[in-house]
Amino acid sequence: MPIKIMGDKEFESVPSIKSKALRINLNQNIYGTFAEIGAGQETVRNFFRAGGASGTIAKAMSAYDKDFSDAIYGIENDKRYVTEARLKKMLRHEVGLIEERITREKHPNKLFFSYANTVATIDFAKKYKGHGWVGIRYQTTPNEDYNEILLHIRFHENDARLQQMTLGILGVNLIYGAYYKYDNPKKLLRYLYDHLDKDQIEIDTINFSGPRFTKVDNRLMSLQLVKNGMTEAVMFGPDGHNILPAAILYKKNILALRGSFRPVTKVNMDIYKKSLNMFLSENKVNEDKTVVIFEVTLSNLRAEGEIDEEDFMARARLLCSLGQTVMISNFKEYYKVVEYFSNYTKERMALSMGVNNLVDIFDEKYYRHLSGGILEAFGKLFFKDLKVYLYPLKNHKTGEITTSDTLKVHPRMKELYKFFKYNGKLQDITDYDPSIMNIFSREVLQKIQDGEPGWEDQLPDLIPEMIKANNFFGYKSIETVE
Repeated sequence: MPIKIMGDKEFESVPSIKSKALRINLNQNIYGTFAEIGAGQETVRNFFRAGGASGTIAKAMSAYDKDFSDAIYGIENDKRYVTEARLKKMLRHEVGLIEERITREKHPNKLFFSYANTVATIDFAKKYKGHGWVGIRYQTTPNEDYNEILLHIRFHENDARLQQMTLGILGVNLIYGAYYKYDNPKKLLRYLYDHLDKDQIEIDTINFSGPRFTKVDNRLMSLQLVKNGMTEAVMFGPDGHNILPAAILYKKNILALRGSFRPVTKVNMDIYKKSLNMFLSENKVNEDKTVVIFEVTLSNLRAEGEIDEEDFMARARLLCSLGQTVMISNFKEYYKVVEYFSNYTKERMALSMGVNNLVDIFDEKYYRHLSGGILEAFGKLFFKDLKVYLYPLKNHKTGEITTSDTLKVHPRMKELYKFFKYNGKLQDITDYDPSIMNIFSREVLQKIQDGEPGWEDQLPDLIPEMIKANNFFGYKSIETVE
């Protein structure tokens, strides 16, 4: 029994990389292959060095030459090699070879796996830091269907050797977590950073599948990536599958709508439809090369200081049911959203928002952390040919409609506001639906939670039925309240 000294605090001991690799190696049933392309045999090296690798490693390989790689795995439609499709093809090919060459009759208890990565490390000019796809396809009991964990990484280190070492550590953490932490995917996610720092590597996409992960919602895993500081933003599509941001944003025109969407209302959808029509009418905006992103910041997901995951899943499922692509971000300020999109595209960008959001943009208190204050933020926000589409606000009491022409900002911001207004950066949405301007998400939410009638007509079709069927947002029926 270990000695304890008065004053000791409990903490979770993190096994070393060697200990993790050795535990895998000493398991007589775990058996598989390593296929690593682009950064050397960095992961399997840890298993060879730990000892006892002959009982674990059936094969370790690299196919650096593109012709050899194509001969083994086939040619991708887009002719690229560092892609999710390539990784999946590698995993399935290698598992197929294991099943073909290692008979179950001779090895009835073997737990087969294939670990693979396809990676581009930093280039010689140090212009592109590098990225890659990493994954494992594996069993936890013999003869079960295979589970898969796939993730996309971005390197932040400026040295290829350091990136290779980081990749090797991540690979061991993934294999170890896949076998010994699969019962708690949220913890598995955190353990991927054992012996690593978030300044070294970023994980911006992860997907779980297979019999061990049937209850895992990958959108919730996306939220964990942002919540844990593993990345600044994640995206998922209408099918609930996490999307690599670069795959959907690269060289695209982008229209972004920020909101709490708690719940998504007819006003939200009116803003979306009207601003999209305006955006598509802009010069050089091709519909086929345009994406619309519904963005929710982490601050909009917090309830009493903590992120309410059930509340998040309710918003996510409702937006996805409307066929929308959703982005969850750590960005509080709009200029950071624009900076993020600028990493992937030089095409046109636009933001669509209500009057209250625009007022916040012109509030100096949000930019005190910047040395250049609000001028620095606006330089980053509008340095491209960015436009803001403004949805008007109706005063409940007076019936007055506030547009960009009648909006009042702080006197110190008045000239700055006029500069952007009269240079065409702000554009009013004029063909709005006046019949829905009295709809506010917070009021609809209160009615849902209090069991009051009449909120259904304020939401898009099918959304009320989903809220009731799933008890989203603490829904209470009138009968329940009575």
